Amino acid sequence: MRVILLGPPGAGKGTQAVKIAKEFNIPHISTGDIFRQNLRDNTDLGKLAKEYMDKGLLVPDEVTNRIVEDRLEKEDCKKGFLLDGYPRNVSQAEELDRFLEKQGNSLNCVLNIEVDRDVLIERITGRRICPNCGATYHIKNSPPAVDNVCDKCGTQLIQRSDDKIESVLKRLEVYDSQTKPLIEYYTRKKILINIDGNKSVEEVFESIKRSLGDDSR
Repeated sequence: MRVILLGPPGAGKGTQAVKIAKEFNIPHISTGDIFRQNLRDNTDLGKLAKEYMDKGLLVPDEVTNRIVEDRLEKEDCKKGFLLDGYPRNVSQAEELDRFLEKQGNSLNCVLNIEVDRDVLIERITGRRICPNCGATYHIKNSPPAVDNVCDKCGTQLIQRSDDKIESVLKRLEVYDSQTKPLIEYYTRKKILINIDGNKSVEEVFESIKRSLGDDSR
């Protein structure tokens, strides 16, 4: 099973990715994780990516593609994979298609988690984290016992700069500009499956399981 997971910031992709990978016994491949791994291991690709990152530049598609393809060539991906965070644009999607075609493979489906904009904003801006132990909370959905204080270690909670409304709106704008063409791209290929992400975590996962099918792929 070869699957791509799409969805805007706050859609719950990370949570669902862990569940999908476990349920279907395929590796969850996050571009953030493999970038960090290459940087930690000081690989040639990691060094190349770092040159751009150190200059405050976006890592070019060519380098990103090579890092992802290197990961997809690992033994654990032969039975399938779940890609999270890649592709980010149509150019990367086209390269992924070419890469898989050379292997005699193709994508089974693309899961697109759809969430209303106001729900996304509420989910993200309501996040709070503990700077000491890393525990996470939400002021509405999972608040701490004492307002703005970590249940585990008593440290004052903070809101990440990325979770403030100005940053959230910018992140959503970037997502819209990059991902809407991807949605059209995979719709034309007839492999896009839209998932209602406004529901609970378990309800969303049940929808994903039904869409993927236990034995159909």
